[in-house]
Amino acid sequence: MSAIISVFDDEFTAALCKIFEEQIVFNQVLGLRVEQLAAESARAAITMKPELIGHFTHQRLHGGVISATLDAMGGLAVMAAIGTRHLDESAAARLHRFGKLGTIDLRIDYLRPATGPSFHAHAEVLRLGSRVASTRMEFRDAADRLLATGAAAYIVS
Repeated sequence: MSAIISVFDDEFTAALCKIFEEQIVFNQVLGLRVEQLAAESARAAITMKPELIGHFTHQRLHGGVISATLDAMGGLAVMAAIGTRHLDESAAARLHRFGKLGTIDLRIDYLRPATGPSFHAHAEVLRLGSRVASTRMEFRDAADRLLATGAAAYIVS
């Protein structure tokens, strides 16, 4: 785990990053690395690698990688928001609350081709209800150009 900017205690931050980066194996395939955790948002980075290319002639990132990254980021932002809502609980108790988290709706808008050495994604929670959370996400290149946006809903209970 690299240096993460986080509003949470070290135990919760380390455990949440381990879940996101290591235990969700598909996130390992994507190469997602958490950079920042805030009360209701998250940011992560991804580095281009041959396995992620969708258009070999132009070396473009596969659209599915973008979609999966934004979905994962929305989920991570919801985890951060749940962690914030229950700060009075131990880190283990907060982490246990993620057991029922799942995507129930996802929309991705692709704005321009994703090329370059690296990318970053940001997600924020618009509303965390007792049963459903709504998020908004962005996917940008190394020059900070907006490549795709997303919106999603997640079941939280």
